[in-house]
Amino acid sequence: MTNGFLPIVIFAGVIAAFAVMSLGLPRLVTTRRPTRAKRSPYESGVTPARLPARSRFQVKFYIVAMLFILFDIEAIFLYPWAVAFRQLGLFGLIEMAVFIALLFVAYVFVLRKGGLDWSAEDVDAAAPSTAAPGAASAAAGRNGHAG
Repeated sequence: MTNGFLPIVIFAGVIAAFAVMSLGLPRLVTTRRPTRAKRSPYESGVTPARLPARSRFQVKFYIVAMLFILFDIEAIFLYPWAVAFRQLGLFGLIEMAVFIALLFVAYVFVLRKGGLDWSAEDVDAAAPSTAAPGAASAAAGRNGHAG
């Protein structure tokens, strides 16, 4: 093994030791006294209701998750660029400006499409209507529109 890889091997060993200690040490140190209150699920003081097996999450949850990953990747690319900024020179500056500009355009697009809008109207629109079955057609008839 060459000396160039020794710091990487040491770092990987420290990470593995930390992971093992983080998972194993609490099991050795803690006392277990399970009670009914400790075993019950807790979600903001409300007993959680099981969703039906066929219920689906709104698409906005997935969109926000993808946006988080996108901007997280941006941060990952900014760090090595900042470290090598002087070596990259003007080319590196222009390249990163284009990268950030593309992400900014994507962010503006998402804002205009309402991808980050979590207003109450969106939640209400997704809920099933509780109005009477003929209420919509009666309202349309009063306005002069055929349903």
